[in-house]
Amino acid sequence: MIAWPDTRILKLFDIEVPILLAPMAGAAGSALAIAVGRAGGLASLPCAMLSHEQIREEVALIRAGTHAPLNLNFFCHQTPAANPDADTAWKDLLRPYYQELGADFDAPTPTSNRAPFDDSSCALVEALKPQVVSFHFGLPSADLVMRVKATGAKVISSATTVEEAVWLEKRGCDAIIAMGYEAGGHRGMFLSDQLYTQVGTMALVPQVVDAVSVPVIAAGGIADSRGIAAAFMLGASAVQLGTAYLFSAEATVSKLHQAALASAKDSQTALTNIFTGRPARGIVNHIMREIGPISAHAPTFPMAGGALIPLRGKAEPLGNDGFMNLWAGQAVGIKHALPGEELTRQLAIKALERMAGFGH
Repeated sequence: MIAWPDTRILKLFDIEVPILLAPMAGAAGSALAIAVGRAGGLASLPCAMLSHEQIREEVALIRAGTHAPLNLNFFCHQTPAANPDADTAWKDLLRPYYQELGADFDAPTPTSNRAPFDDSSCALVEALKPQVVSFHFGLPSADLVMRVKATGAKVISSATTVEEAVWLEKRGCDAIIAMGYEAGGHRGMFLSDQLYTQVGTMALVPQVVDAVSVPVIAAGGIADSRGIAAAFMLGASAVQLGTAYLFSAEATVSKLHQAALASAKDSQTALTNIFTGRPARGIVNHIMREIGPISAHAPTFPMAGGALIPLRGKAEPLGNDGFMNLWAGQAVGIKHALPGEELTRQLAIKALERMAGFGH
């Protein structure tokens, strides 16, 4: 019988296959979580853009659809101090687009809705009791981490460097996601803001494995059985996949995002801060080319996104994706057209077969 060479994550999370659904805020919800959970992977729900009532509703749907363990994911950034001057300068930079699209420049700027993990979020975790709680951008305060762990939940977070991985282990993480430069969506970086020193998955994973004693989950640029097998060869105990699942019917990406994903190639993504104020990888579009992808004028996360909302509101009904974030990783050229459950099962089977072949 073919078996996984490292079963620590399987035992830690009580899952059958070492594949975690990346918690992709705005792109994945209960349907995709159920699909991955039914296949034996870790069902994940991104909570940063949901109200507490929405989280409760999604969790109820997931638990009605699968008995699989559940991961609730939260952002743990610091809410920035108000900076009206920066907000005004940013909106002024976007003024030509308001004029071009006929958006009302003088209307109040909408507010971005990415909320950090706080006392009320922790109370929700205590009530819902997920098996895993994952964080992005480090960890919340030590007392909140202790409260989460007291529920019995396993705590994990993303590291983009060895230094971050060691920091996370010292503060109680039960496993660490080694997030390579290739990954789509927001970089999990929190001890440095230097993008030019970020590390690719193939270099990062073995160095993190050597530096920590807890199991390591590889993420970034992994989209098929070859990537999964490679991650295990590098010392990972599991993988976290995001972009690969965006092609599944259960993903909640918009029609415009779907179209961009369908045609995107490996070299058509870039890291950008203009949509939220933090670096995130997405498919290059009109506004990224013209004022980014990295702009020193973008306000602190998550404030940059508000001024873009009216532009999106005008552009997207016209089929124009030039002002929306099209999150995707560098493996976007590896495209799947399978439901999430079937994709998870196939990836697991083929990865095991590949690893078995290495031994002969």
